[in-house]
Amino acid sequence: MKAVRLEATGRLAVSRMEKPAPGPGEMLVKVEACGICGTDRHLFLGEFPSKPPVILGHEFVGIIEAVGQGVTAFRPGMRVTGDPNIACGRCPECQRGRVNLCRNLQAIGIHRDGGFAEYVCMPEQQAFELPQSLAPLHGAFCEPLACCLHGVDLAKIRAGASVAVLGGGVIGLLVVQLARLAGATRVVLVTRNADKRRLAEDLGATATADPSSGDVADLVTADHGLLPGGADVVIECAGVAETMEQAPLLARRGGTVVILGVMPQGARISMQPFDLLFREIKLVNSFLNPFTHGRAADLIASGVIKVEPLISRRIGLDDAPEAIANPARNGEIRVIVVPGP
Repeated sequence: MKAVRLEATGRLAVSRMEKPAPGPGEMLVKVEACGICGTDRHLFLGEFPSKPPVILGHEFVGIIEAVGQGVTAFRPGMRVTGDPNIACGRCPECQRGRVNLCRNLQAIGIHRDGGFAEYVCMPEQQAFELPQSLAPLHGAFCEPLACCLHGVDLAKIRAGASVAVLGGGVIGLLVVQLARLAGATRVVLVTRNADKRRLAEDLGATATADPSSGDVADLVTADHGLLPGGADVVIECAGVAETMEQAPLLARRGGTVVILGVMPQGARISMQPFDLLFREIKLVNSFLNPFTHGRAADLIASGVIKVEPLISRRIGLDDAPEAIANPARNGEIRVIVVPGP
Protein backbone atom coordinates (compact mmCIF):
# COMPACT_ATOMS: atom_id res chain seq x y z
CA MET A 1 0.00 0.00 0.00
CA LYS A 2 0.96 3.67 -0.28
CA ALA A 3 1.38 5.68 2.92
CA VAL A 4 2.74 9.00 4.23
CA ARG A 5 5.25 8.27 6.96
CA LEU A 6 7.07 10.57 9.37
CA GLU A 7 10.58 9.16 9.08
CA ALA A 8 12.10 11.61 11.58
CA THR A 9 11.52 15.15 12.78
CA GLY A 10 11.23 17.34 9.70
CA ARG A 11 11.19 14.45 7.22
CA LEU A 12 8.06 13.01 5.59
CA ALA A 13 8.03 10.40 2.83
CA VAL A 14 5.42 8.82 0.59
CA SER A 15 6.34 5.15 0.66
CA ARG A 16 5.19 1.80 -0.65
CA MET A 17 4.69 -0.47 2.34
CA GLU A 18 3.30 -3.90 3.08
CA LYS A 19 -0.45 -3.86 3.62
CA PRO A 20 -1.10 -4.51 7.33
CA ALA A 21 -2.98 -7.56 8.58
CA PRO A 22 -5.40 -7.34 11.52
CA GLY A 23 -4.32 -9.15 14.67
CA PRO A 24 -6.65 -10.55 17.34
CA GLY A 25 -9.28 -7.97 18.27
CA GLU A 26 -8.28 -5.71 15.36
CA MET A 27 -9.86 -4.64 12.09
CA LEU A 28 -8.32 -3.71 8.75
CA VAL A 29 -9.93 -0.53 7.43
CA LYS A 30 -9.66 0.76 3.87
CA VAL A 31 -9.25 4.49 4.44
CA GLU A 32 -11.73 6.72 2.62
CA ALA A 33 -10.61 10.05 4.08
CA CYS A 34 -8.32 11.46 6.75
CA GLY A 35 -8.15 15.08 7.88
CA ILE A 36 -4.92 17.05 8.27
CA CYS A 37 -4.82 18.43 11.81
CA GLY A 38 -2.59 21.15 13.22
CA THR A 39 -1.14 18.46 15.46
CA ASP A 40 0.24 16.72 12.37
CA ARG A 41 2.36 19.77 11.64
CA HIS A 42 3.47 19.91 15.28
CA LEU A 43 4.54 16.27 14.90
CA PHE A 44 6.44 17.06 11.71
CA LEU A 45 8.27 19.91 13.45
CA GLY A 46 9.01 17.89 16.59
CA GLU A 47 6.76 20.13 18.70
CA PHE A 48 4.54 17.27 19.91
CA PRO A 49 5.84 13.91 21.20
CA SER A 50 5.58 10.94 18.83
CA LYS A 51 7.44 7.76 17.89
CA PRO A 52 8.80 7.94 14.33
CA PRO A 53 9.01 6.24 11.99
CA VAL A 54 5.21 6.26 11.99
CA ILE A 55 2.40 6.81 9.50
CA LEU A 56 0.61 9.99 10.53
CA GLY A 57 -3.15 10.66 10.38
CA HIS A 58 -5.55 10.39 13.29
CA GLU A 59 -8.82 11.80 11.83
CA PHE A 60 -9.79 8.88 9.61
CA VAL A 61 -12.89 7.15 8.31
CA GLY A 62 -13.13 4.05 6.16
CA ILE A 63 -14.70 0.72 5.26
CA ILE A 64 -13.81 -2.45 7.14
CA GLU A 65 -12.10 -4.89 4.78
CA ALA A 66 -11.21 -7.68 7.23
CA VAL A 67 -11.51 -8.48 10.91
CA GLY A 68 -9.16 -10.35 13.19
CA GLN A 69 -9.88 -13.20 15.56
CA GLY A 70 -12.32 -12.31 18.32
CA VAL A 71 -13.94 -9.30 16.64
CA THR A 72 -17.69 -9.68 17.12
CA ALA A 73 -19.33 -6.25 16.91
CA PHE A 74 -18.15 -5.35 13.40
CA ARG A 75 -18.03 -7.03 10.01
CA PRO A 76 -16.50 -6.29 6.61
CA GLY A 77 -18.35 -3.64 4.61
CA MET A 78 -19.22 -1.42 7.58
CA ARG A 79 -18.15 2.23 7.52
CA VAL A 80 -16.38 3.23 10.73
CA THR A 81 -14.68 6.18 12.32
CA GLY A 82 -11.77 5.52 14.63
CA ASP A 83 -11.07 7.00 18.05
CA PRO A 84 -7.27 7.14 17.78
CA ASN A 85 -6.51 7.36 21.51
CA ILE A 86 -5.94 3.93 23.02
CA ALA A 87 -5.81 3.91 26.83
CA CYS A 88 -4.28 1.07 28.81
CA GLY A 89 -7.21 0.74 31.25
CA ARG A 90 -4.85 -0.16 34.12
CA CYS A 91 -2.97 2.95 35.25
CA PRO A 92 -4.27 5.16 38.10
CA GLU A 93 -5.69 7.73 35.67
CA CYS A 94 -7.58 5.10 33.71
CA GLN A 95 -8.91 3.62 36.93
CA ARG A 96 -10.24 7.07 37.84
CA GLY A 97 -12.00 7.28 34.47
CA ARG A 98 -9.54 9.86 33.11
CA VAL A 99 -8.55 7.81 30.08
CA ASN A 100 -7.34 10.89 28.19
CA LEU A 101 -4.62 11.23 30.84
CA CYS A 102 -3.54 7.59 30.58
CA ARG A 103 0.16 7.19 31.44
CA ASN A 104 0.52 4.58 28.69
CA LEU A 105 -1.60 6.24 26.01
CA GLN A 106 -0.96 5.03 22.48
CA ALA A 107 -2.45 7.10 19.68
CA ILE A 108 -3.08 5.93 16.13
CA GLY A 109 -1.26 8.29 13.80
CA ILE A 110 1.15 9.42 16.53
CA HIS A 111 2.60 6.37 18.27
CA ARG A 112 1.30 3.67 15.91
CA ASP A 113 0.54 3.76 12.19
CA GLY A 114 -2.39 5.96 11.21
CA GLY A 115 -4.73 7.02 8.45
CA PHE A 116 -2.55 8.79 5.86
CA ALA A 117 -2.45 5.47 4.05
CA GLU A 118 -4.61 3.25 1.91
CA TYR A 119 -5.20 0.96 4.91
CA VAL A 120 -5.03 1.23 8.69
CA CYS A 121 -5.42 -1.35 11.46
CA MET A 122 -7.37 -0.41 14.56
CA PRO A 123 -8.62 -2.19 17.70
CA GLU A 124 -12.29 -3.09 17.69
CA GLN A 125 -12.99 -1.05 20.82
CA GLN A 126 -11.83 2.15 19.08
CA ALA A 127 -14.36 1.88 16.24
CA PHE A 128 -17.77 3.55 15.87
CA GLU A 129 -20.11 2.76 13.01
CA LEU A 130 -21.24 5.44 10.58
CA PRO A 131 -24.10 5.11 8.08
CA GLN A 132 -23.37 4.04 4.50
CA SER A 133 -25.30 7.09 3.33
CA LEU A 134 -22.87 9.50 4.99
CA ALA A 135 -20.47 11.40 2.76
CA PRO A 136 -17.08 9.82 3.58
CA LEU A 137 -15.31 13.17 3.95
CA HIS A 138 -17.79 14.14 6.67
CA GLY A 139 -16.71 11.14 8.73
CA ALA A 140 -13.21 12.61 8.97
CA PHE A 141 -14.60 15.30 11.30
CA CYS A 142 -15.58 12.87 14.08
CA GLU A 143 -12.24 13.05 15.89
CA PRO A 144 -11.91 16.86 16.03
CA LEU A 145 -15.59 17.13 16.97
CA ALA A 146 -15.02 14.63 19.81
CA CYS A 147 -12.23 16.86 21.18
CA CYS A 148 -14.51 19.89 20.92
CA LEU A 149 -17.25 18.04 22.78
CA HIS A 150 -14.91 17.43 25.71
CA GLY A 151 -14.05 21.12 25.84
CA VAL A 152 -17.69 22.17 25.72
CA ASP A 153 -18.52 19.61 28.41
CA LEU A 154 -15.85 21.14 30.64
CA ALA A 155 -17.16 24.64 29.91
CA LYS A 156 -20.55 23.71 31.39
CA ILE A 157 -22.39 26.09 29.09
CA ARG A 158 -25.87 26.78 30.45
CA ALA A 159 -28.98 27.79 28.51
CA GLY A 160 -28.87 31.53 27.94
CA ALA A 161 -25.10 31.78 28.41
CA SER A 162 -22.74 34.00 26.44
CA VAL A 163 -19.68 32.45 24.80
CA ALA A 164 -16.60 33.96 23.15
CA VAL A 165 -14.63 31.73 20.78
CA LEU A 166 -11.06 32.64 19.84
CA GLY A 167 -9.93 31.22 16.52
CA GLY A 168 -11.77 30.65 13.25
CA GLY A 169 -10.27 27.31 12.23
CA VAL A 170 -12.07 23.98 12.23
CA ILE A 171 -12.07 23.76 16.04
CA GLY A 172 -13.48 27.24 16.52
CA LEU A 173 -16.19 26.71 13.91
CA LEU A 174 -17.21 23.38 15.44
CA VAL A 175 -17.27 24.96 18.91
CA VAL A 176 -19.56 27.74 17.67
CA GLN A 177 -22.09 25.10 16.62
CA LEU A 178 -21.75 23.10 19.84
CA ALA A 179 -22.13 26.22 21.98
CA ARG A 180 -25.41 27.02 20.28
CA LEU A 181 -26.57 23.41 20.71
CA ALA A 182 -25.69 23.67 24.41
CA GLY A 183 -28.05 26.63 24.76
CA ALA A 184 -25.80 29.67 24.44
CA THR A 185 -27.84 32.60 23.14
CA ARG A 186 -24.88 34.84 22.34
CA VAL A 187 -21.80 33.41 20.65
CA VAL A 188 -19.03 35.69 19.42
CA LEU A 189 -16.20 34.35 17.27
CA VAL A 190 -12.93 36.30 17.02
CA THR A 191 -10.73 35.86 13.95
CA ARG A 192 -8.91 38.07 11.47
CA ASN A 193 -10.16 36.25 8.38
CA ALA A 194 -13.29 37.86 6.93
CA ASP A 195 -14.45 34.68 5.15
CA LYS A 196 -14.24 32.71 8.40
CA ARG A 197 -16.20 35.42 10.20
CA ARG A 198 -18.97 35.20 7.60
CA LEU A 199 -18.98 31.40 7.80
CA ALA A 200 -19.14 31.51 11.61
CA GLU A 201 -22.28 33.65 11.39
CA ASP A 202 -23.78 31.21 8.89
CA LEU A 203 -23.08 28.39 11.37
CA GLY A 204 -24.66 30.10 14.37
CA ALA A 205 -22.39 32.82 15.73
CA THR A 206 -24.52 35.80 16.75
CA ALA A 207 -21.61 38.18 16.12
CA THR A 208 -17.97 38.17 15.09
CA ALA A 209 -14.99 40.40 15.80
CA ASP A 210 -11.87 41.26 13.81
CA PRO A 211 -8.91 41.59 16.22
CA SER A 212 -7.04 43.72 13.69
CA SER A 213 -9.71 46.42 13.98
CA GLY A 214 -9.00 47.27 17.62
CA ASP A 215 -8.30 45.97 21.09
CA VAL A 216 -10.05 42.60 21.40
CA ALA A 217 -10.99 43.05 25.05
CA ASP A 218 -12.54 46.41 24.23
CA LEU A 219 -14.37 45.04 21.18
CA VAL A 220 -15.90 42.25 23.24
CA THR A 221 -16.25 43.34 26.87
CA ALA A 222 -16.65 47.13 26.89
CA ASP A 223 -20.04 48.71 27.61
CA HIS A 224 -20.37 49.31 23.87
CA GLY A 225 -18.89 45.90 23.02
CA LEU A 226 -20.40 42.68 21.73
CA LEU A 227 -20.64 41.09 25.19
CA PRO A 228 -20.66 43.96 27.72
CA GLY A 229 -18.90 42.89 30.91
CA GLY A 230 -17.42 39.82 29.24
CA ALA A 231 -18.45 36.29 28.32
CA ASP A 232 -19.71 33.61 30.70
CA VAL A 233 -17.41 31.20 28.86
CA VAL A 234 -14.36 31.85 26.70
CA ILE A 235 -13.02 28.97 24.58
CA GLU A 236 -9.54 29.36 23.10
CA CYS A 237 -9.29 27.38 19.86
CA ALA A 238 -6.36 28.92 17.99
CA GLY A 239 -3.40 27.58 19.96
CA VAL A 240 -1.26 30.71 19.62
CA ALA A 241 0.25 32.90 22.33
CA GLU A 242 -1.78 35.97 21.38
CA THR A 243 -5.17 34.33 21.86
CA MET A 244 -4.05 32.34 24.92
CA GLU A 245 -3.18 35.62 26.61
CA GLN A 246 -6.37 37.34 25.40
CA ALA A 247 -8.74 34.62 26.58
CA PRO A 248 -8.93 35.55 30.33
CA LEU A 249 -9.43 39.21 29.41
CA LEU A 250 -12.68 38.36 27.60
CA ALA A 251 -14.29 36.53 30.53
CA ARG A 252 -16.74 38.19 32.88
CA ARG A 253 -16.11 38.19 36.63
CA GLY A 254 -16.50 34.59 37.76
CA GLY A 255 -16.33 33.37 34.18
CA THR A 256 -14.69 30.25 32.74
CA VAL A 257 -11.85 30.01 30.22
CA VAL A 258 -11.34 26.69 28.41
CA ILE A 259 -8.09 26.05 26.53
CA LEU A 260 -8.67 23.81 23.50
CA GLY A 261 -5.90 25.07 21.22
CA VAL A 262 -2.57 23.26 21.16
CA MET A 263 0.66 25.25 21.39
CA PRO A 264 4.11 23.78 20.65
CA GLN A 265 5.66 21.78 23.47
CA GLY A 266 7.77 24.10 25.63
CA ALA A 267 6.05 27.33 24.51
CA ARG A 268 5.29 29.94 27.20
CA ILE A 269 2.76 32.74 27.60
CA SER A 270 2.22 35.63 30.00
CA MET A 271 -0.79 35.98 32.29
CA GLN A 272 -1.69 38.20 35.23
CA PRO A 273 -2.34 36.00 38.30
CA PHE A 274 -3.78 38.92 40.30
CA ASP A 275 -6.38 39.57 37.60
CA LEU A 276 -7.32 35.87 37.50
CA LEU A 277 -7.62 35.90 41.30
CA PHE A 278 -9.41 39.22 41.67
CA ARG A 279 -12.04 38.31 39.08
CA GLU A 280 -12.06 34.60 40.11
CA ILE A 281 -11.58 33.37 36.58
CA LYS A 282 -11.77 29.60 36.25
CA LEU A 283 -9.05 28.34 33.89
CA VAL A 284 -9.67 24.86 32.46
CA ASN A 285 -7.57 22.81 30.04
CA SER A 286 -9.20 20.33 27.69
CA PHE A 287 -7.15 17.40 26.37
CA LEU A 288 -8.33 14.83 23.82
CA ASN A 289 -11.71 13.14 23.76
CA PRO A 290 -12.52 10.92 26.75
CA PHE A 291 -15.73 8.99 26.01
CA THR A 292 -16.94 11.57 23.46
CA HIS A 293 -16.12 9.92 20.12
CA GLY A 294 -19.39 8.00 19.97
CA ARG A 295 -21.37 11.19 20.57
CA ALA A 296 -19.37 12.91 17.86
CA ALA A 297 -20.13 10.10 15.40
CA ASP A 298 -23.84 10.38 16.19
CA LEU A 299 -23.80 14.15 15.67
CA ILE A 300 -21.98 13.85 12.35
CA ALA A 301 -24.30 11.06 11.19
CA SER A 302 -27.37 13.10 12.11
CA GLY A 303 -26.26 16.14 10.13
CA VAL A 304 -26.90 18.40 13.12
CA ILE A 305 -23.29 19.62 12.94
CA LYS A 306 -22.49 21.16 9.56
CA VAL A 307 -19.08 20.11 8.24
CA GLU A 308 -19.33 20.41 4.46
CA PRO A 309 -18.55 24.18 4.60
CA LEU A 310 -15.39 23.39 6.58
CA ILE A 311 -13.77 21.38 3.75
CA SER A 312 -11.32 23.63 1.92
CA ARG A 313 -9.85 21.05 -0.45
CA ARG A 314 -9.21 17.35 -0.91
CA ILE A 315 -5.81 16.00 -1.89
CA GLY A 316 -4.15 12.66 -2.54
CA LEU A 317 -1.37 11.00 -0.58
CA ASP A 318 1.32 12.35 -2.90
CA ASP A 319 0.37 15.93 -2.01
CA ALA A 320 -0.01 15.30 1.72
CA PRO A 321 3.62 15.91 2.81
CA GLU A 322 3.60 19.45 1.38
CA ALA A 323 0.26 20.22 3.05
CA ILE A 324 1.41 18.83 6.41
CA ALA A 325 4.81 20.51 6.43
CA ASN A 326 3.58 24.03 5.64
CA PRO A 327 1.17 26.42 7.34
CA ALA A 328 -2.39 26.35 6.05
CA ARG A 329 -3.13 28.58 3.11
CA ASN A 330 -4.84 31.87 3.89
CA GLY A 331 -8.50 31.20 4.72
CA GLU A 332 -8.10 27.42 4.59
CA ILE A 333 -10.09 25.48 7.19
CA ARG A 334 -9.65 21.74 6.68
CA VAL A 335 -7.71 19.79 4.09
CA ILE A 336 -8.80 16.19 3.67
CA VAL A 337 -6.50 13.45 2.37
CA VAL A 338 -8.28 10.93 0.16
CA PRO A 339 -6.00 7.92 -0.40
CA GLY A 340 -8.03 6.35 -3.18
CA PRO A 341 -9.07 7.66 -6.61
